[in-house]
Amino acid sequence: MSALLILVPLVAVLALNLPLPKNLRGLAFWAGLILCMLQAALVIRMPAPFWNIQLDTVNRLLLFKPYADNIALVMFLAIATVSFVSLLIARYSIEDENKLFNFTNLLILAMAGMNGLVVSQDLFSLYVFLEIAAVSSFILISFNGEKDAFEGTFKYLVLSAIATAMILSAIGLLMAVTGSVSFKALSTVMTAHGGNPVIMLAVALLLGGLFIKSGIVPFHGWVPDAYSSAPSATSVLLAGIVTKTTGVYALITIVTKMHLLNHNIQILIITVALVSIVVGALAALGQSDFKRMLAYSSISQVGYIILGLGIGTEMAIAGAVLHLFNHAIFKSLLFVNAAAVEKQTGTRNMDTLGGISDKMPVTGFTSVVAFLSTAGIPPLSGFWSKLIIIIAVWKAGFLWSALIAVLASLLTLAYFLSMQRRVFFGKLASNLENLKEANAWALIPACLLAAITIGLGLFMPWLLNTFLLPIRSIL
Repeated sequence: MSALLILVPLVAVLALNLPLPKNLRGLAFWAGLILCMLQAALVIRMPAPFWNIQLDTVNRLLLFKPYADNIALVMFLAIATVSFVSLLIARYSIEDENKLFNFTNLLILAMAGMNGLVVSQDLFSLYVFLEIAAVSSFILISFNGEKDAFEGTFKYLVLSAIATAMILSAIGLLMAVTGSVSFKALSTVMTAHGGNPVIMLAVALLLGGLFIKSGIVPFHGWVPDAYSSAPSATSVLLAGIVTKTTGVYALITIVTKMHLLNHNIQILIITVALVSIVVGALAALGQSDFKRMLAYSSISQVGYIILGLGIGTEMAIAGAVLHLFNHAIFKSLLFVNAAAVEKQTGTRNMDTLGGISDKMPVTGFTSVVAFLSTAGIPPLSGFWSKLIIIIAVWKAGFLWSALIAVLASLLTLAYFLSMQRRVFFGKLASNLENLKEANAWALIPACLLAAITIGLGLFMPWLLNTFLLPIRSIL
């Protein structure tokens, strides 16, 4: 049944682009919302066995056989939630109906790519769906045709092209040596012949390509420009889920399913993760642009996910997956609020704002929820995922790594407190006396994401037992 999450969006894009009367083009937005809600509802209601009922006709059309485990279900839910929120912000920020129609089509296409990547069982299928989502993202970043957006897109495109070349080279080398690119076959080969120089080169290329796609240090150069210059709705989608799926989730998939985590690769991943955590947090401290600060914060938070992956134990991977989902939610919330602040005030420069929570109380409150969760303050969701990762790091014997991860959370608290003080707290700027709260198109997604952040924190034992701790069956 998981194949339908690829086929239905693709059919929807084709149907929406038939030569329909102009007055029906507005249905695209509502069709997109319905697709997102249906995906989320089915994931919540249906267990993993339902998603692995094979539809032979659909599989033949797509030319591959999908498989969904518990991690895939977490990703399906994240994709549906963030896409739903992104559409609402598009409705809030895009006034031209033709542009909204085009945005909706590109978002649905990106959903198909991300859903396909999540259920891929071989490297080539993963690559194909990764590129579908990536190409949609390139267009969405430059959607408004502004100079800064083209610059951000160009940087992303160049580095993504390098990553693509590395991933394809790795696939070619592995195919030449092993005769297969399925994760199951490659896992067997890695166990038996992991020291083969060609295989080691292929693994290095594969990891390097996915590091670039994940936007982690030192391959993070495209992230601040792409996130900050993109239209508001694109920033929500890109930071909330696209990078998580095409980079971070893909990395988790190949490391766990191909059993790549030998000692050298473990040290490499942990080192890259720690550098990303610290560099991202320090860079965020010095920003005055709201969205650019959030971009550097994303680099830091992705580092925690990669740190859990590098440790590789059941608890660490469970924490990494949970933090991936949490980060998709609270970072989307922060970008939703950045969109509301920018539209209502006309600026993203935090130094020219101040005291706007008096005029925008809902935006101010939900922003506090998001930044406290990001900093790992209990009982919000971000606290639990960071705690699980740090405990796993400590239990694995990487004591200094655990200490760095804890101290970096203090840096996270510092730059978000600075953001709240400059944007929401203090005396209202004189030029904002007539400021009004954002409308329902921005407040509904903000309240929804804040509720999820609080709810996950309160109901964490249920989530661990039903979704995350069964990860041992995957590992």
